[in-house]
Amino acid sequence: MRKRTVAILILLAAACAPLVKSAGPERIEPALLANHVRMADGVELKLARFVPKEGAPKAIFLALHGYNDYRNAFREPARYLNGKGIGIYAYDQRGFGESPSRGYWPGTRTLTQDLRTAAALVRRAHPETPLYLLGNSMGGAVILVAMNETPMDVDGVVLAAPAVRSRETMFFFTPMSLWIAAHTIPWVKLSGRGLDIHPSDNLEMLKRLGRDPHILKESRIDALYGLVNLMDAALQATPRIRGPVLLLYGEQDQLITNDVFRAMLERLPDPKPAGLRIAIYEKGFHMLLRDLEAEIVLEDVAAWVGDREGALPSGAEGTVTAWIDGGE
Repeated sequence: MRKRTVAILILLAAACAPLVKSAGPERIEPALLANHVRMADGVELKLARFVPKEGAPKAIFLALHGYNDYRNAFREPARYLNGKGIGIYAYDQRGFGESPSRGYWPGTRTLTQDLRTAAALVRRAHPETPLYLLGNSMGGAVILVAMNETPMDVDGVVLAAPAVRSRETMFFFTPMSLWIAAHTIPWVKLSGRGLDIHPSDNLEMLKRLGRDPHILKESRIDALYGLVNLMDAALQATPRIRGPVLLLYGEQDQLITNDVFRAMLERLPDPKPAGLRIAIYEKGFHMLLRDLEAEIVLEDVAAWVGDREGALPSGAEGTVTAWIDGGE
C-alpha cells in the first residue's frame, strides 16, 4: 500500500512538472528581418532598431531586457545613446513581450541560443561596426551564461544590475518552497502587488509600464522557477567572466540587493587582467538605465564604448574598493 501511494505521488508530481516551452527543431535559416529576428526553429521574435537619425552608428548594442519586460525597455536609453552615435537593437526574448510563447518560461538553453543567433546575425549585417551586448537584469544573466558556454564575436559587454539572485543568496526555505510549488501548482500566477519593493525612482516611467499591455504583470510559478535556475547559472559563471566588460550596479537596488551583488563581486576574477570595469552608483536603483539619474549611467556607457581604458565621467568606479572589502 505504501509503495502504491509513493508511486501515485511520483506520477502526480511528474504530471505537474514545470512547463518549459523551449525552441523547436531547427528547420529554417535564421535571419535578421526588418522588425523580427527569425530563429532556426521558425519562431520570429519582435525586433526594435533604435538608431541615430543621421549617419551610420559608430557602435551597436544588441540589448536584452529584464524579466517580464520587452524590447521597448531600451527606447528611453536609446534616446541618449543615439545622440552619441550609438545604436541599439533589442528583441523580445521568448516568453516575453509579443513572443509566441508569452508567459511561459523558454529555458536557459533556448535563451542563450537565441542570443548567440541574434548576435551572429547583427554582426553579419554590420561587419565593420563595433558590436556590444547590453543586458539588464535577466538579460544580463542570459549574457553571463551564454558567454560562459561559448565565446561570441562581440567587442564588449555591458551588464546593468545582472540578475544573480541565486538559491545560495536566498533564505534557506525559499528554494524548497519554490520547488514544491513549481512541481505541484506550476500554473498558478503570482504578481508583485503588495510588495514594498521599488525597482526605480522614476515613478512616471513605472506608471507607463503599468499601462503597457506588453509588460507581464503576473508570472507563472514555473516561470519563476526557471528564472531562479538561470540566476543560479549566472552566478556560477561569474568567476569565468572575461572582458571587455562594464558592470553597473545601483546601491538602492531592492531586487538584486547589496548582499547579492557583493556575492557576485566576491566571485569575480581580478578585474584588470579580465578586462573588467565596475561602476557602483550611490543613487541608482535596479532599473539603472531608466532611473531619474539614468543619464549619468548612460554617459559612462557611451564613454566606455569610446575608450574602454579611459576614466568614467561619473567617477562611480571609486566606490568599488569599499564594496570588495565588505564596506557599504
